[in-house]
Amino acid sequence: MKFGIDRLLSEPELLQQLHGRRVALVAHPASVTQDLTHSLDALIAAGVNVTSAFGPQHGLKGDKQDNMVETADEVDPAYGIPVFSLYGEVRKPTGQMMSTADVYLFDLQDLGCRIYTFVTTLLYLLQAASKAGKTVWVLDRPNPAGRPIEGTLLLPGQESFVGAGPMPMRHGLTMGEMGHWFIRHFKLDVDYRVIGMDRWLPEEGPGFGWPEDRVWINPSPNAASLNMARAYAGTVMLEGTTLSEGRGTTRPLEVLFGAPDLDGTDVLGEMRRIAPRWLDGCAIRPCFFEPTFHKHAKQLNSGLMIHAEQGFYDHHAFRPWRLQALAFKAIRRLRPDYDLWRDFPYEYEFKRLAIDVINGGPALREWVDDESAEPLDLETKAGSDEERWRAEVADLLLY
Repeated sequence: MKFGIDRLLSEPELLQQLHGRRVALVAHPASVTQDLTHSLDALIAAGVNVTSAFGPQHGLKGDKQDNMVETADEVDPAYGIPVFSLYGEVRKPTGQMMSTADVYLFDLQDLGCRIYTFVTTLLYLLQAASKAGKTVWVLDRPNPAGRPIEGTLLLPGQESFVGAGPMPMRHGLTMGEMGHWFIRHFKLDVDYRVIGMDRWLPEEGPGFGWPEDRVWINPSPNAASLNMARAYAGTVMLEGTTLSEGRGTTRPLEVLFGAPDLDGTDVLGEMRRIAPRWLDGCAIRPCFFEPTFHKHAKQLNSGLMIHAEQGFYDHHAFRPWRLQALAFKAIRRLRPDYDLWRDFPYEYEFKRLAIDVINGGPALREWVDDESAEPLDLETKAGSDEERWRAEVADLLLY
């Protein structure tokens, strides 16, 4: 199969449409062609007049590790073009930035999760392009989590850099499709085009969205595997808690939690008691780890490892958002007074609890903390929102 960048480079009629135009590229380390050439190098080698580049959160080089670790603007040492940071002094492209090109190629590998900030970066680029009269092409890439949809919809007034609009946590779209939704939802007047993938089969196993003939390259420092990409719509919620998400280990965001004062086996037993079906679609394994940095660094953590991979993975049964919510609920049932929710600045939000910013509202936290709340209560709320989103985007699917 071909990703959008591969089609652009291999089809002369597409390249011809960039002739004589100044082109900007929004990219990161996973922005590579089928032979692993970075898109910036490949476009310039193909004769495209690339006049600027943009890096999202974690930077064009993908070297910045954590939340609110910013990247500065720079000049590319090989090509002498400006490289603008969209996670530094600004997150929305400025007028000066938008003056550097006519066509903006967006070539970011996404994870299929609302909170992954590349989604919001696309919205901000479309808004800036609409204002400046510029053209945006999304060079489409797979959603490695595939088509499943999960989570409650972001509530009005809860927008943030990890909440671009009223969508669920796991949105089921590619970035090209998401661009169409942004344009419709926000009523943007922008010259927009998707360079679609060729032969992407999101419902075909064993990859279910990620083709077996393409290697996995981290789109951000802690997105180290396809297993992580599948689990991320759940495990990202750990960022809003005092529990370790595995940063500082070799398997970040592939654990349901880690903590020095909890027992993973006990928590797993309680999860099975509360809502056993929410554990379907993967294997859960008690584990121990000692982070080298971040939460609980240099302490022995007990936790639970997720294996949404190989024979353990059932694409249609695996529901990571519910799975993570269940882990929180089990901890709350076992330890009612446990200091679970982390209060700190999260993605430039300073007043709301991080867990509420992550979920686009307080519903999940309130469900966890409500002693009387049962799985059916969260299932009913999330299920209704998921059906609403599925109907809303049905006509936008390109594959």
